Amino acid sequence: MLSLDDNITMGAPQRLGAPIEWRNINSIQGHSLEEINLKEYLKSLREQTKALVKTVDLHEEAQNSDFNGGFLKIESQNTMSQLKLTKPAPEFRGTAVVNGEFKDISLADYRGKYVVFFFYPLDFTFVCPTEIIAFSDRAEEFRSINCEVVACSVDSHFSHLAWVNTPRKQGGLGNMKIPLLSDITKEISKSYNVLKEDEGIAFRGLFVIDDKGNLRQMTVNDLPVGRSVDETLRLVQAFQFTDKHGEVCPAGWKPGADTMKPDPKGSQEYFGKHSK
Repeated sequence: MLSLDDNITMGAPQRLGAPIEWRNINSIQGHSLEEINLKEYLKSLREQTKALVKTVDLHEEAQNSDFNGGFLKIESQNTMSQLKLTKPAPEFRGTAVVNGEFKDISLADYRGKYVVFFFYPLDFTFVCPTEIIAFSDRAEEFRSINCEVVACSVDSHFSHLAWVNTPRKQGGLGNMKIPLLSDITKEISKSYNVLKEDEGIAFRGLFVIDDKGNLRQMTVNDLPVGRSVDETLRLVQAFQFTDKHGEVCPAGWKPGADTMKPDPKGSQEYFGKHSK
């Protein structure tokens, strides 16, 4: 590491880009202090030397760090870059309430199946039970197409269990057909980029993960608005259809409706049939 006394030579100000009247220190000779403020000159030289020291120190740090294409690699605080469609979804694991019992689960447990993984803000709230009950009541429809549904919040598994054991008429969940995963450390919410950090709760994020563990769809709602089970089921069915047949699904597609081949001829056949 450089010290402030290193590399201060007659030519240093010129290398550092000093003002023209300072580039040759000999120019001070023959002039009064009123003409050239020596104190200000030395102060400027000292500041420029500090800048040089800092530059060299950063260069040395970069050489000892993870270099990527000549640029120092900086880890982003925002994990959205990690969430990429068609790429592996972030792994999750933790304790869940499953059929009234505590059980450790992970994303890897569901490999070979589609997964609807959704976050909600908190137990014992208002919109949340309407969503969770709606997904739970239709869990068998998802299972019939080889898809599991998992709900997650930052509450503890003890809070989840208490909510499950509370009757629905009192704002509870009652019997659940889907797991309620605890993210009490908030690490899962962070990895899926749904954590509302100022409140320490998750936004209403929903992710469709395919049977290979790849992320196929993601949406995030603000807190006041719940999600549609019908639309989620339709999305899973549409992705599974494209996986199997290679054709693409137009807007509002549902099973049994026409699809189109992703080429000029195939698309023209579809448009010719459906255009008014």
